[in-house]
Parts: sequence; structure tokens; C-alpha cells
Amino acid sequence: MSFPRILIAGVQSGVGKTTLTLGLLAALKRRGIKVQPFKVGPDYIDPGLHYHAAGVKSHNLDSWMGSEEVVKTVFARNAQNADISIIEGVMGLFDGARGERLKGSSAHIAMILKAPVILVVNVKGMARSCAALVKGYKEYVSGLDLKGVILNNAGSDYYKTILAGALEDELGVKVLGCLAKNKHITMPERHLGLLPAEENNELSSAISLMADLAEAEVDVDALLAAARASEPVEFKEYNSSSTPRNQYKNTFIGVARDQAFTFYYQDSLDYLQELGARLVYFSPLKDSSVPDVDGLYIGGGFPEMFIKELSENQSMITSLHNAHDKGLPIFAECGGFMYLTEKVVDFQGNSWPGVGLVPVEVKMTNKLAALGYVKASALKKSIIGDLGDEVKGHEFHYSVMSGIPEEDSAFSLVGGKGADYRRDGYARRNLFASYVHIHLRSNPKAALNFLDACRELKQRR
Repeated sequence: MSFPRILIAGVQSGVGKTTLTLGLLAALKRRGIKVQPFKVGPDYIDPGLHYHAAGVKSHNLDSWMGSEEVVKTVFARNAQNADISIIEGVMGLFDGARGERLKGSSAHIAMILKAPVILVVNVKGMARSCAALVKGYKEYVSGLDLKGVILNNAGSDYYKTILAGALEDELGVKVLGCLAKNKHITMPERHLGLLPAEENNELSSAISLMADLAEAEVDVDALLAAARASEPVEFKEYNSSSTPRNQYKNTFIGVARDQAFTFYYQDSLDYLQELGARLVYFSPLKDSSVPDVDGLYIGGGFPEMFIKELSENQSMITSLHNAHDKGLPIFAECGGFMYLTEKVVDFQGNSWPGVGLVPVEVKMTNKLAALGYVKASALKKSIIGDLGDEVKGHEFHYSVMSGIPEEDSAFSLVGGKGADYRRDGYARRNLFASYVHIHLRSNPKAALNFLDACRELKQRR
């Protein structure tokens, strides 16, 4: 089957690939072209921005957490109804999991999906050396289809004439655009990256400017032609479990989602629904109680930025305690874990009460506390698995925890930032909370165990 597709990669982080991707998504949408966005790697903020540009939910493609079959399944399931798919890369083209060469990188995803690559190069302060740089990226690995280059911060005609000609004549790489710096396009940032779409009131106008820039400075027609010339590829439906999907029919999962809790892999939510679960969204910020459900999933986000409002919503806190006391399975990740603790100390040193279900204090710091892929081994039986079960996940946070009882630790972690075999999270009875973000389709046993726990509670009622 033909899936027109293109991957936008960078020579490194910060070259402008997110701005370019958002501009292309919005420009194609303006043309009436149905475009499906994807993001390489464990990112939550960029997919949210993609949604606002394309009007279609973006999905993560991660070849470290998931197998090649999972990557292909996530891609094919979502690309099949689109006119074109645009995949935004992560970091530099060849940057992947530490110590594992290409695994987890944009290049790996491109090769798995046989996707043509457009390389974004920041040419500020660079002239002819750009040709040597692009040559290296083109030839570094075999099996990579580098179709074109877009030059960013290309502020003079030199780039459009002399340098573009050299790249095309000497390397056979087409220059699809030369973008001058646009001072009117700005994207506010926060400690975990760009400001999430849900909090950026100027996002629509910024994306409109990005679309204008893409239409004016990028050969969009040539990019579309490259995507449509993608090699046809066969995708087999990935079946991670023989469990009948209707086994979890009418199992209701409450999902915390508001400005404080936005970090979810869209495919994790899709996977729960494919297994038969029905998702009910609620807001810990604004609602007075949790919905009438069989389990709760509290994902990550920025609870530290809304901790005053969260701590003052006492009716929600009381409702969470009542749900926990009744045995409702509660699965929390990173920001959700922080929210459920006894106390959160913010960046200014102010102390705020959390929900109080996890006997831990978390404190925000001014430096990165954790970043990277981890293999997490379960230290005890819980609602997501058995003792010794291993899941693959990702950490990214600026807070540190203290005071957790050793016998209630959830995971032993290898990888990421910090000493191997460090303890993380909390698991006790019907509650599981950890800093680790898990892609559920890539860890199907964790998803099935959680749904089993929810179904069992439903049957006991």
C-alpha cells in the first residue's frame, strides 16, 4: 500500500524543525490536503502543537520503546486515511538511545518506514562547509533516502544561488527552501521545552505566520512530490495479545486531562480503547470529583505550575481518597505521581499539599533531575505487573523525591540519568505511581494487567 510520507530531520536540536513542521502542516491544511502528523521519540509537547496546526491528532513513533512492528502499526493505522504524513524528527538525524547507535533515532524510523528525509540545516555562520556537512549526513549510513535540504537562517542570496547550486550539482540533493530568520515568529519555552499548546494563547497566530513562511520560502510542491514518490511498503497488523478485545468492553477508565495533565501518548489511549476500554476524561483542576469509573489513569504534565489550584481543590482530593479507599485501581505517571504525593515544593521554595496518597515529598529543582530511556524492573507485584516484570519507558523531570518507604518502591531503573538500579515510584495495593512514562502498546502486559485490575473491581461491585 502507498503511504505518501516525509520525515523532517535536523542536523541537531534547535535548527528549526518544529517551526518548519508546524508551518508545513498548516500550509497543507490550508490547501485542503489531509495531513497526518507524527513525532519521533518520547515527546508530548510537539504532538500537541502538531494537532493545532493540522487539526489531526499526532502520534509518537519510538523504535526504542517499541518494536519495528509497533512502529509500523502506529504509522499505518493513522496514515491510511491521510493524503500525506509528515514525521517530525527528534534531536539530530542520527541521535538515538545512548549506547545503541541508531535505535530510537529519526534515521532509524526513516529506514523502518522507508520514508524520504528532508534535512534542516542552520547555516548561520556557515558557507561552503555546509556541503561537506550535508555530504556526511547523506553517506553516514546506507539505506537512508535523503531527498532534500532546507536551509534555515539563510539571510542572503548566496544561499539560494551559489550554495544551493553546489548542493544540487555536487551531491544530487535538492534544496527545497532557504528561510531567513523571522523575528515575528516566537515560541515561548518552559523548563521541559516549548510551552504546551493548551497554555499558549498566541499559538494560532504564530502557526499562521509559520504557514505563510513555508508557502513563501519552501518548494511545497516538490516536497509533496517526494512524499508521493515514497516506496510502497507492506504493513502487517500488529497483534500484541491474543486477548479478545471485547474482554474489557464497558470497562471505564477515568483519564485526568486539563492544563496540568497533558502528557499522554495518544497511541496509549488508542490502545486502551482498542482493548475495549471506554475513556472518560476529567479535570483535577476544575472538577469536584472523579467520574464514576472502574480505574484512573493520571498522566504527566505540569502540576508544579498549577499546584496552588490543585491543592485548593479539596473536593477533588477528597474524591480521590474515597476512590482509593474503595479499591479503585489508580495508575499515575510523572506529573500524576507528583500530584498524588503528600507535599510538593515549587521552584520558589513554597510548600503545597498534594493529594496525600503517596507518602513522599517532591521538590522542584533548577536543574534536570532525570532524562532518558530506562528499563524498569518491578520490585513487587502491582496493578500493572508481577515481581520482576520489565517495562521500557522514559524519564524527563526537574523534581526529586524523598521519603518513600523502601518496601513500597515500584521500580529498579537502569539507564537514563543517575545510577543504575536506583529505586523509583510507589506501588501498594491498588495504587501504582512512578516517574516513568510508559508507551502502553509497546508494553502490552502493563496495559492488560491494569485493565484486568479495573475489570475485577467492576465485577466485585
